[in-house]
Amino acid sequence: MVKWIVLAMLLFALVVLALAVRPVLARLPRLRRAAVALQRRQGEAEALRAAAEELTVRAEELQRRAETAQQRVELIKARRGN
Repeated sequence: MVKWIVLAMLLFALVVLALAVRPVLARLPRLRRAAVALQRRQGEAEALRAAAEELTVRAEELQRRAETAQQRVELIKARRGN
């Protein structure tokens, strides 16, 4: 008799476990697609970061060139004023 009770409890536990795992298994394909999309976006973000760094370097260079040009304009104006 005890043997049947233990067997019934074990079977009940397995049924409960299967019912708990079923929704998780049903969501796995969506979770996988979401993970792939996140990895793709991470790659895009890294590419954008690299492009932003390049633009920053170019902007700094252009700033230096603008300052040099401004200094030259001031020198030319000073020479013409004398």
